[in-house]
Amino acid sequence: MANKVSTDKKEFAEALFMQGMPQNSIAEKVGVSANTVGKWVKDGCWGEKRAAMSITRKSLQNELLSAIKDKIEELRDLDISKSATVVDQLVKLSATIERLDKEASAVDFIECFMAFGRWLEYQAETDMEITPEFRKLVNKYQNKYILEMLGSKL
Repeated sequence: MANKVSTDKKEFAEALFMQGMPQNSIAEKVGVSANTVGKWVKDGCWGEKRAAMSITRKSLQNELLSAIKDKIEELRDLDISKSATVVDQLVKLSATIERLDKEASAVDFIECFMAFGRWLEYQAETDMEITPEFRKLVNKYQNKYILEMLGSKL
């Protein structure tokens, strides 16, 4: 029973962390020490997961395109003999965008899993087989998959 309570506290703490609550506040709210929350954050790669949730592929591409625009403007003002560094930066930025278009990342899976979770929640209203326990189990394995993608040792 103690393990179940601990698991529930940890899941609640993770949900609060993903919403942006500071670790000290989480510790108070959940009823554990700040060190425990810090260990959970580190072991569970919560920081990486939260970052991945907040950065979409589209927003990253937009940032890269903006950087490319800035580099092109910088290139227009440079002497041609001094442009090699800026051209190299442009090539690297372009290659990054190309890789983003081709590769699926943890961000993509998190976005997909979040959408699937919302869909499951909606379906649960009419499908009695989709129980809270089932949704927890699905979430557990989605989290394991993301942690594996992020290189966690869990």
